[in-house]
Amino acid sequence: MIIVSVDPRSDRAVYRQVADILRGLIADGTIVPGALLPSEKQLADTYGVGRDAVRQAIGLLRAEGLARTIRGEGTQVRQPVERRPVPLLPRTHAIARMPTEHERAELDLDEGVPVIAIRTSKGHEDIHPADTVYLVAKD
Repeated sequence: MIIVSVDPRSDRAVYRQVADILRGLIADGTIVPGALLPSEKQLADTYGVGRDAVRQAIGLLRAEGLARTIRGEGTQVRQPVERRPVPLLPRTHAIARMPTEHERAELDLDEGVPVIAIRTSKGHEDIHPADTVYLVAKD
């Protein structure tokens, strides 16, 4: 069931309620990938909340990889990404973490997208955007 209003008396933070609403609208296809979300002011007026709550809600959606903010354009619903397999070979291990600024620029990552660092026993490291890969154990 999609929540369509914010309950200021709820024990759930207002910004989380707004994020829940937007997440539901994205999930059910009301707001499609590539579409811009309404402006902060429009969302604040629609749900009867402050713009700070809207900013926090949008920040949460960005951190979850559902949205991206483009300076001068607004916040857009991200396109789903097809994932490709990455082998995890013997004597390697994977660590999920946030990218460095250099990695973020080099891999053209949206804000909030983590990376998976695969390290070999010899110290070599391959970095992959976490939203585009899945790991497959290899013997």
